This record gives sequence, structure tokens and C-alpha cells, in this order.
Amino acid sequence: MNSYFKLSKAAVESLAQQYDTPLLLVSTEQVERNYSFLASYLPGVKMHYAVKANPHEAIIRKLAELGSYFDVASDGEMQFLTDMGIPAERMVYANPVKTASGLKIAKHIGVYKFTFDSESEISKMAKAIPGGTVLLRVRVDNPNALVDLNKKFGAHPDEVLPLLTLARQQGLDVAGLCFHVGSQSSSADAYVESLEIFRRLYDQAKEAGFDLRILDIGGGFPIPVIDGNTIDIVAMLQTINKAITHYFPDTEIWAEPGRFICGTVANLITRVIGTQKRNGKQWYFLDDGLYGTFSGVIFDHWDFELETFKSGEKVPATFAGPSCDSLDILFQDKWIPSLEMDDLILVPTCGAYTSASATEFNGFSKTRILVWEEVKDSLKINT
Repeated sequence: MNSYFKLSKAAVESLAQQYDTPLLLVSTEQVERNYSFLASYLPGVKMHYAVKANPHEAIIRKLAELGSYFDVASDGEMQFLTDMGIPAERMVYANPVKTASGLKIAKHIGVYKFTFDSESEISKMAKAIPGGTVLLRVRVDNPNALVDLNKKFGAHPDEVLPLLTLARQQGLDVAGLCFHVGSQSSSADAYVESLEIFRRLYDQAKEAGFDLRILDIGGGFPIPVIDGNTIDIVAMLQTINKAITHYFPDTEIWAEPGRFICGTVANLITRVIGTQKRNGKQWYFLDDGLYGTFSGVIFDHWDFELETFKSGEKVPATFAGPSCDSLDILFQDKWIPSLEMDDLILVPTCGAYTSASATEFNGFSKTRILVWEEVKDSLKINT
């Protein structure tokens, strides 16, 4: 895969001294590299960035500049993009179950593309946005995904024709189908199998009088992890693209990448604020925790790399956040060189589902976010 953003030791020390910790750095150059990489291996696919993964303004602005479309899931996300000057036609309201306020904002700003997966949603959309363009989300199985989104979303394949028929009867523009194989999918197999299944569904729909013209293949494209299992992302994307060309040569293809675009664009700098032995085991307390940037430990099942820039014998340690909640334990038995008070830790690859789901629980402010390209020149170091 293309290289990813990772700060040097000198940069970490300089940034911590100048801005204090905890601190997040976002690289817009990495955003561009990730978007361009994905677009080059899936040519012709309309990329709709999943805003929920990381809605930081610098990321959104760079993607808008690159021509990206956007997957939005709420009134807040639609209004946020609108306030940034992004036109409604570049948004798809891709939440299968929409709120009244979401549909109201969609109508107000002109969002007319939607996904759905149930009968109850059809009348809501038809009433709010008469003639709106809709894609039916269909359930697919992928046990190898990190996060299985199909437990909550997706109609059964047997429901496709009845739901498309009902949507057309209520005046909606029935444009196509969509699926999502799940987050951090480890191979192309789930995509290829889904494309084969969906080819049959499209053929069945055509026989029933539907002219489906769009297919949304969702997201789930993986980024590097620390377990040592390397995924050949180039081969994976080439396989997916070959299957798209084979099964859907004349269909408009959409994708909804989130993690792949933003996962590798952010680095966290955090600091050891406490160290102690508890029941004979080493504990380290950090100034960022589960209620902050490390929220991905719970909400995203993610295991974060901790770069200490230290050598020496590694020992198993428990890491905890700064809040007064015993739930705020990040890792147990994390093997790492011995640390001391005020030691700095770099956490790369923490751009997806981290700051986006952070809170201000217990009165701790959300971690400050800076754009790397805006501050790096002021550091005057060799990066």
C-alpha cells in the first residue's frame, strides 16, 4: 500500500513542547494520497467519503477539492457540508433509517439521493422528497470483516423485488441497489461474491421491468494493522475492479470509503501522566483515553500501535486514560519498553472512528487537532 503518515521522534518532541499534549495531527497530503490511490485502482467509481469516520473540516475540504462525493447519515452532517459550500448533489443520505429532522434538512438543502432497507422507510422518503432517487440496501455475509454492519442493516435478497415495486408505486426513482461487506474487510472475496449475487438480482429486476442503473459497493477497504498480517491492497482492489468490469460493465458504480481515506491521516501524541504497580503488574496512565481519541478501542474494536521511540526489554503493561472511570482502560498486557513519567507516545493510524466519537466526559476537553501541513514548517526540524 502507499506509505502512510507517521511523525518522527523529533517532530513529536517539538510538537509536544510547542502545543502540549494530548495532540492530534492530521495530514491533508495523506488524505490526497489515499483518495488518489483508491481512485486509481477503482477507475470510474464515484467515491462517496463516509463522513462519520472523521468529519474534520480539513479532511472534508481536501476531499471536496479532489472531487469526492459524500456519504452522510444525519441532518448534522448534511448541514455541516452545506455550511462548507459543498452542493447537495454531491451527497447521498445513506442511512437506511432516517430521522424526521434528517429528511427535513435533506428537503431544505436539496439532497435527493437515499438508501433504504425496509418498507417503513419508503413512505417516509416518498412524502418528504417526492420522486427522490433511492437505492435499496441488501444484506451480505462476510465473517472476515472487523465490524459486521449487516447485523443491523440490509434487506434480505428475497425482499428486493417487493420493496423495489413498492418504492416505484409510491413515485420514487428506483435507481439501484447497494451493499456493504463490513469494515476492514481482509480480502476481495466478499466483494466478488456480492457482485456475482447482485448481478443476478439486477437481472431479476430487469425481468420485472426495472432499469437499475447504479450499484453502490459500500466501503470496508482495509488499512495497515499491527498484528503482522499484511493485506495486499493493490491485488485486492485489482480483483474487485476486475469483477466490477465483468459483472457490471455498463452500470454506474459508487463506493463509500471511510476508514481507508482517513484512517492513516492522523497521529496522536499522548503523554504518560502516571505510573504505578497494581497487583504486581505495571500500569501507565495517559492524558488521552477511551472517552477521547482511544474511543475506537470500544466503538471500532481497534488495536492501536504505541510508538515510544525507546529500546530495551519489553514488559507487559496496562494502559489507562485520565478519567475517573474504571472502564477507562485502553490495553492490558501490551508489551512495551519500560516508560517513565512525562514520556511521549506516538499513536499513528488513528484517524478513523477516534476523534469522531470522542466526548468531553468527566470535564476533559476533546484532544486538540492541528493540520500537519500548516504547522510543520514552523518546527524547523528534519522531518
